[in-house]
Amino acid sequence: MKTLKYILSLALVFLVSCAEDDNDLGFVDKVVAPTNVSVDFRLIPDNSGLVKITPNAEGAASYNITSFGDGSDVSEVVMQGESAEHIYEEGVYTVSFVAVGITGLVSEEVTKELVVSFRAPENLEIKAEIDPANPFQVNVSATADYAAAFQVFFDASNVDEVATDLALGETVSFEYPLVGDYTIKVIALSGGVETTEVEVVISVTTPTKLPIDFEIFDTTVFFGFDGASGEVIDNPDTNGNSSAKVAKIVKGGPEVWAGNVIVASAPIDFSVKKLIKLNVWSPRAGGKLLFKLENLDDANIFIEKEVTLTGNSAWEEVTIDFSDIDTSQTYQKLVWFFDFGTAGDGSADWTFYVDNIKQDFAGVVVSQMLQDFEGTPPAFTDFGDIAPTEVITNPDASGINTSANVAQFTKSSGARFWGGTFFGLSEPLDLDTFKSISVKTWSPRTGVNVRLKIENSNNSDEFHEIDALTTVANSWEELEFDFTDAQPFNYDRIVIFFDFDPNNPGDGTVYYFDEIQLVATVLDFPLQDFEGVAPAFTDFGDIAPTEVIANPDASGINSSANVAQFTKSSGAQFWGGTFFGLAEPLDLDTFKSISVKTWSPRTGVNVRLKIENSNNSDEFHEIDALTTVANSWEELVFDFTDAQSFNYDRIVLFFDFDPNNPGDGTVYYFDEFKLTN
Repeated sequence: MKTLKYILSLALVFLVSCAEDDNDLGFVDKVVAPTNVSVDFRLIPDNSGLVKITPNAEGAASYNITSFGDGSDVSEVVMQGESAEHIYEEGVYTVSFVAVGITGLVSEEVTKELVVSFRAPENLEIKAEIDPANPFQVNVSATADYAAAFQVFFDASNVDEVATDLALGETVSFEYPLVGDYTIKVIALSGGVETTEVEVVISVTTPTKLPIDFEIFDTTVFFGFDGASGEVIDNPDTNGNSSAKVAKIVKGGPEVWAGNVIVASAPIDFSVKKLIKLNVWSPRAGGKLLFKLENLDDANIFIEKEVTLTGNSAWEEVTIDFSDIDTSQTYQKLVWFFDFGTAGDGSADWTFYVDNIKQDFAGVVVSQMLQDFEGTPPAFTDFGDIAPTEVITNPDASGINTSANVAQFTKSSGARFWGGTFFGLSEPLDLDTFKSISVKTWSPRTGVNVRLKIENSNNSDEFHEIDALTTVANSWEELEFDFTDAQPFNYDRIVIFFDFDPNNPGDGTVYYFDEIQLVATVLDFPLQDFEGVAPAFTDFGDIAPTEVIANPDASGINSSANVAQFTKSSGAQFWGGTFFGLAEPLDLDTFKSISVKTWSPRTGVNVRLKIENSNNSDEFHEIDALTTVANSWEELVFDFTDAQSFNYDRIVLFFDFDPNNPGDGTVYYFDEFKLTN
């Protein structure tokens, strides 16, 4: 009678809830019988034959065990989360049962074989495998003759670990916090008091790929050589780099080429992202960092660049441009040397730190705003029992987001893990021009899974969704979702979910989001860097012949091997200059500017860059820029936005273009012409 009262009360609550739910009147039509019905057997190992039978299902309120499989006429009703107990003789039995939902709908009958034995299990075999989707998760199953169930210990060295129950024919999983070797112990149980156990060692490693932040890192692929040490330690200086872990390098002697290497798990993709960026801490100013990319098997296949460090015992971000990398080769080793050519002594003056090694685009990012919540707010549609999404005043106008208004997303207590919100767009997303969508988000904790979904409002089967994890707490950050692989549908709806995790129903947490943008990166297009066959220069106005020479000042922003030398001879015309041709006309539809690295012995020198049609000298455009540093490389950018649409296939360069300044023998250098934005 108590069971009947319980089911009736649940049904009454269900009907009242449906009557009060004005937002989901169609829910009753969606009610189905319980699904994913299963059962767990626990044979008590005391020779008594007592078995605990625990059914489980999604959407079940109770279970009817229709047969215990031993020929008895006994049946039993079991409430959700409870167990039935039954005593068996030694043998093999088929247990049958059905699951009953809160509306009274009943599942199909489920049967499962139960083996009851009092003999100690034999031939125990463990199958322990790293999950293909998560290098820290191990999946364990086991088989044994005469076994009724198993217990699993994922770290046999941990005396406080509670065993995980493992049923016959099933798999249990565990996620380790760190890389390392772990001993897994499995105990096979029967109905008898004697058990059988086997141990197996599994190695948990993580793929080594960019970005590398050393937080969870397989140190076996990172080492020093020829007198340099390499280890991962707690960050000794969080000012300028808040990471918990960093790589520590101490350069000792006697070899002047002592360095460090990280071996990636697979070749690094340099097809698009050709910059390497990393945080470096150096104890002194003006030190050098030589960074090398090397083939895994052939040390003769490599590319290397040297940069000068600011140093002074502080963190700095270093950018190394590998735009000239040969992408027909593969590179799997990251090798670096501090002050190559000088022997270290292992002291504090030779102690360095490295962190956050990543790739980036050698270009500029362009974007198109989709929604910033500053005008008329969009019409939000909320689902999964979250609170209504609303546009509010920015509660934390700081950091990367000082805008006035943001959207508030409240995952109400008890909301579905898949609860989210969406709004429509006035036109479909342009995923031909843009490949990513960025969103500024605010979360009270790190590690929250944010899912961004784009879909066709006229066909919900046409969608694409990407997940990203928050990395900061109580602060704004920008998450980027790469939709390169999205199929070419008409996506005119944006859907966003916070804490999309089946294990996390809503708990009342409040999140914010803002400035949803389409993002594209337009890469710089190199025109001439003087590293290959030198172009044919044509000089005029009595300057000395322009020639390609070894870089006389390989430092700062230009450590390349070769540069062009421009000598404005004594008595040369103020308009004296040089030009060279291009293989094809400049693409000024995609790119609007030209950058060039220049070296001048003084500031304030007028540099004129002219582009012209080699077949019609009347079709040209020219821009002036002044040098701002002396005796050092700098990059000047010339904006050709206003240039007419001619076929510009010639570049002309003038130094000290000033009617008051005839040539005086001054020598200038230039290098690395690029189309850019």
